[in-house]
Amino acid sequence: MLITHRRGSEGTDWSKPGPNGTETRTWDRVQQLLAEDGPLTAADLASRLGLTPAAVRRHLDLLAEQGAIEERELATAGGRGRGRPARAYILSAAGHAGMDSDYADVATSALRFLAERAGTDAVGEFARERGAQLERRYATQLPSTGGDVRARAQALASALSADGFAASIRPVGADLPVAGVQLCQGHCPVLHVAAEFPVFCDVETEAFSRLLGVDVERRTTLVRGEHVCTTFIPLDALPITTPSETNNSGERSNL
Repeated sequence: MLITHRRGSEGTDWSKPGPNGTETRTWDRVQQLLAEDGPLTAADLASRLGLTPAAVRRHLDLLAEQGAIEERELATAGGRGRGRPARAYILSAAGHAGMDSDYADVATSALRFLAERAGTDAVGEFARERGAQLERRYATQLPSTGGDVRARAQALASALSADGFAASIRPVGADLPVAGVQLCQGHCPVLHVAAEFPVFCDVETEAFSRLLGVDVERRTTLVRGEHVCTTFIPLDALPITTPSETNNSGERSNL
């Protein structure tokens, strides 16, 4: 039996005897799927992984024992009637921490040092500069689709996923007054940083608005304890300033 050394939240022992190489890859895949699309049931995971539900439940039980996942009752339209409610799973706070690198602690410590020496305004300035760099890079990956906000949102989700945010676009219920889609980020590589310095979340949301050309609304966040960050993107809103109309500092150009 191999010993796994996985980084978790405080109090989580990731150094207990762990799975072999094949099982480790399955664990990683399960956690990635839960980050991207959770909550998911054992049957959902079995279908995606090509395993039997019984095999998936064994992995889920072990991951739950390690504290990497949490169980949620799956809400269904109209209820399930009699019987046990469907069990679904999401990634826990410890599971998110286990997916992060040890550099997260270094980054948080460095920003804390910067705040102590130069003040919180310096942290905000750094967050905005980092956000501007990411915005310029993402802008090159978004299609020039004019008013097709949905296509730009899908391209943004793909770019975010490539950077480890486990992003996806999901349709929003028809009962809402404004038609739109929801950008879901099931994982955040800078979660520990954002938890202590929320300005990083604010800068990201503002960048999304500029990249997509519409005002977006951040509705849930991993920082506040939800299992996913969600951003509502209206599809029929009036356009705002687009990235091509901004200069490198993120300010509107007068040209």
